[in-house]
Amino acid sequence: MQLTGKTKGVCIVLALLTIVGIGCWVFQLMGGLGITGMSNVNSWGLYICMFMLFVGLSAGGLIVASSAHVFGIESFKTIAKPAVILSTVCICVAAAFILVDLGGVQRIWRLFTGPNFTSPLMWDVCIILIYLIINILDLVWMGKGADDKVRKLSYVALPVAILVHSVTAWIFGLQIARAWYTAIMAPIFVASALDSGLALLLLALMLLDKMGLVKLEDGLVASLAKLLATFIAVDAFFILCEVLTMAYPGAGEAAALSQMFSGATAPFFWFEVVGGLLVPFVILAVAKNREKRGMVALASVLVVLGVAAKRAWLLLTSFIMPNVAGGPGITTGTLSAQTGNATSMWATVGTYAPTIPEVFIAIGVISLGALAFVLLCVKLMGGDSRAAVDEAVQPA
Repeated sequence: MQLTGKTKGVCIVLALLTIVGIGCWVFQLMGGLGITGMSNVNSWGLYICMFMLFVGLSAGGLIVASSAHVFGIESFKTIAKPAVILSTVCICVAAAFILVDLGGVQRIWRLFTGPNFTSPLMWDVCIILIYLIINILDLVWMGKGADDKVRKLSYVALPVAILVHSVTAWIFGLQIARAWYTAIMAPIFVASALDSGLALLLLALMLLDKMGLVKLEDGLVASLAKLLATFIAVDAFFILCEVLTMAYPGAGEAAALSQMFSGATAPFFWFEVVGGLLVPFVILAVAKNREKRGMVALASVLVVLGVAAKRAWLLLTSFIMPNVAGGPGITTGTLSAQTGNATSMWATVGTYAPTIPEVFIAIGVISLGALAFVLLCVKLMGGDSRAAVDEAVQPA
């Protein structure tokens, strides 16, 4: 199937943004992470926020595709291939954000020659590789029509899809030096992965339907929208549990809560609660709205943006207060501090804002993923689309 004029134009724009992002990444490799907004106070920033987001987004596609065989949901089988393509692309985008976050990416080989299996970071590397292999096998066997192999693989893929985001959560939840230290971090991550991943899948399916690559039935959209509303409710419940536990007198989380409710990261928190959970749930709770693609698309966009905001406040709130006391603070280690006066080297409160190169690198990585998704769908599903059209025009 050939790209249409409008689709070709979108692909050209995505390719240009990718090239700009690669150029900024080369600039980062030359100047080091000092050109970003990160520092010794805020050692993680936009890249890790996007990593967390896209790991979750990838889960939705594989869970829907696997559920088609594990739970015998026939309607899900019609969208299994685009769901797995989306899952594959998103996990690759997540891995790419880890690579750009590494200051010395040329030493990545040390990860495999000297792994530390007591580190949750190493657990995440292993589970992401397994997850990627499962996605690739799923696509290959779907293309060959090996339904029995796909069915058997689904029983492995479903728990791995849940585990991949649980391990990502443990990277944060097992760090007792920060306010991420919580036992329900993994359930929170899985819940947000379910709603954001399904929301992105709905948006992708609507796009592919307009491109003529899938036939998306209105009943299926309504069914997926109802499932999305359920996932949103579960996500909201876990957030409530976490906030209640932190707010209870004697919990010792008053400083973190203050920042979440009225501090620097408060806009992200309140947008997630209101814009990413409450408003989408109200929209999708009405049966008539679930039958309107425009309303479903609006709710889906809000859910994805809400989870992105969640990643921001979750990550950055714990960096506001450095966990090193005494003296004038800690050295920031930024490029501006090295070229400025002595007093600019020290910080007692964390501050972070992504720089222009950092933003363009993130846009470039996401653009590359979007471009790969469109091209893979055209390549792997173009034949399916033509077959469907041919069947539709056959004489009775």
